[in-house]
Amino acid sequence: MALRADAARNRAAILAAASEAFAEHGLKATTEQVAQQAGVAIGTVFRHFPTKNDLLVAIMKESLERLVTLADQSTLAEFFGAVVDEAVRTRMVVTALGEPSLDIGDALRGLTDSVTRLLERAKTAGEARPAVQVDEVMALLTAATYAAQQASWTADLRQRTLAVILRGLR
Repeated sequence: MALRADAARNRAAILAAASEAFAEHGLKATTEQVAQQAGVAIGTVFRHFPTKNDLLVAIMKESLERLVTLADQSTLAEFFGAVVDEAVRTRMVVTALGEPSLDIGDALRGLTDSVTRLLERAKTAGEARPAVQVDEVMALLTAATYAAQQASWTADLRQRTLAVILRGLR
């Protein structure tokens, strides 16, 4: 069932506000902060997302959907850079991935499928060695996103690290 236009706008505003709130305040961000930032009543937040975990799951699924689309449209180098940027943007939400109560398995499988297709294109284009496997790429992505969340991560370090990863894949 499709959402009414106003409900869809509210949902989008809530997700955008929640992304910002969690990035800024971490998992300590409250649904009240999200509602205020989104310009909606707290009841509106709870109608769309009954629990804080539901909100976190929705943010992560939205983020993963963006990455799936990007994986299908980019090179391996562009994708690695975008994944690291997304990790920085959703800094505290990514931390929530370790929370077993968050159900994002299907979205992660979708990302893995897209990365598999991306890796095959990269192999064909000579951007990745034939022996590179998708689980290795996913492990490198995970390590790079974890590193991107550290306070010592700078733009220069990001570029140098991604260059080393991409050289290793070639």
